[in-house]
Amino acid sequence: MDFIKLLEEKSLLIPDKPAIIFKGQNITFKSLRDLTFRLGLGLKGLGIKRNTKAAIYLPNCPQYIYSYLGIWFNGATAVPLDFMLTQEELISCLAHSQAQVLIAKLKSGFSLKAIRESCPALKEIILYQTDEESLMPDEKAGTLPLEELLSRQEVKFSRRELKPYEYAIIFYTSGTTGRPKGVLINYAQIGAGPMAMEYFVDFTQEDIILCSLPFSHLGGLIYIQNTIVFGLTLVLMEHFAPLEFLKNIQAYRVTCFWIVPSMYYAFLQLKEFETFDLSTLRWMVTFGASNSPDALRRFHQYCPKAHLLNGWGLTETNAPTTVIQMGSDKIESVGRPAPWIEVKIFDEQDKELPVGKAGEIAVRSWVVTDGYYKDPETTAAVLRNGWFHTGDLGRFDNEGDLYIVGRLKEMIKVSGEIVFEPEVELAIQKHAGILEAAVIGVADKLRGEVPKAFIVFKDKQQQIKEEDLRYFLRQHLAHFKIPHYFEFVESLPKNRTGKIDKEILRKSDAGYQRVNPK
Repeated sequence: MDFIKLLEEKSLLIPDKPAIIFKGQNITFKSLRDLTFRLGLGLKGLGIKRNTKAAIYLPNCPQYIYSYLGIWFNGATAVPLDFMLTQEELISCLAHSQAQVLIAKLKSGFSLKAIRESCPALKEIILYQTDEESLMPDEKAGTLPLEELLSRQEVKFSRRELKPYEYAIIFYTSGTTGRPKGVLINYAQIGAGPMAMEYFVDFTQEDIILCSLPFSHLGGLIYIQNTIVFGLTLVLMEHFAPLEFLKNIQAYRVTCFWIVPSMYYAFLQLKEFETFDLSTLRWMVTFGASNSPDALRRFHQYCPKAHLLNGWGLTETNAPTTVIQMGSDKIESVGRPAPWIEVKIFDEQDKELPVGKAGEIAVRSWVVTDGYYKDPETTAAVLRNGWFHTGDLGRFDNEGDLYIVGRLKEMIKVSGEIVFEPEVELAIQKHAGILEAAVIGVADKLRGEVPKAFIVFKDKQQQIKEEDLRYFLRQHLAHFKIPHYFEFVESLPKNRTGKIDKEILRKSDAGYQRVNPK
């Protein structure tokens, strides 16, 4: 899919319509086109061309969008990086990707000299700084200001040949503390997200979408893509803040959004939540199996005319991969795949399992990544016999709907019995006094592994005794599934997309402010 050509078309059809609203400022489709083309031509002048890798290290802002599109303007490869990365992590990704250009916002404590010395392939650093930020002359030395490229006068459309099997993106999904893992997405595949959204939901040019997901992740990128493909207006937030998110829905009469389950929980904890007018919402999607469907249904009570959808997918499968049907009330399910995607459940010997049996979810389609950049071993481990093995565990019901039961690493073997961490989390969150829970497996000399639960109370003044919680869970879980250990904490660690980061919990039981129930 050629997003530059589509942007050119939209700038002619709806030139004055707001494409982006950021901090109260409107950017029309014509302005988006002009700024993209100026940056694209500026990058071309710096030697950016097909197969050149250009990294983006910015917070969510319009400049991130121009950067994506400016890179694609030249048929080059974008390397979007999370703005929360440390300097060490940034260098790791830059060096691994061999990026020749870095478009970045300088953070306090970062050394451009160290970045250059550690990344010999890096030829140009383009800096974006806001007016209130001043840089020392030595920090600016050898860099180009992004605003200078955006202020060029030339905005002509550059006709160029896109090669469908050349890479449009390298997404870094992990490896920030070890070996980087870059997911390859080619130019044939970058249209997969909007194509799937068109199949699953009913966008119109009247829709207004609200984004607080980082553009360095696939979920954030799909907002940009849908804005251009369907001519939508994108209300953009620099980062997720639950109160501001609800204010934006009301102020801009937002009609659609997609977020992760923990964001819904954050809304419900706001004392002001019930005062907001959510009546403009037509549909909203949560991606990733929810461990509290009841919380999603409670949110839905305040916008009952909207469709509440659940979906699933990975960066490697170019999500969304499955979504429940419009009008379905099976929020526990993540639905069915689009017709061009095959999904099966395999056992440990890569043999297909029957309906109802849980195993590893595998996906086959043209939308699936070719693998990981410069990592043939990991690629071979996940791409087997034409199927991408996701590491997610799931099962199908008799109607063909998929249910996520956890990750392979979220499967605990207690004395030979299988326990899925999300199942235990769901039972814990049925308790009215609990806000969030995360369960992991910990070593046990007698049983091999046992569950351990990290729990956040809704009301810190009304804590729950451990024995009372065990009694409650006996009503919902077999005895071997009940956690052997409970740790009551102030909060759970989250990654940039709002999902609970269990790797932090697994690596260390320390570092949290404990709550000790009386």
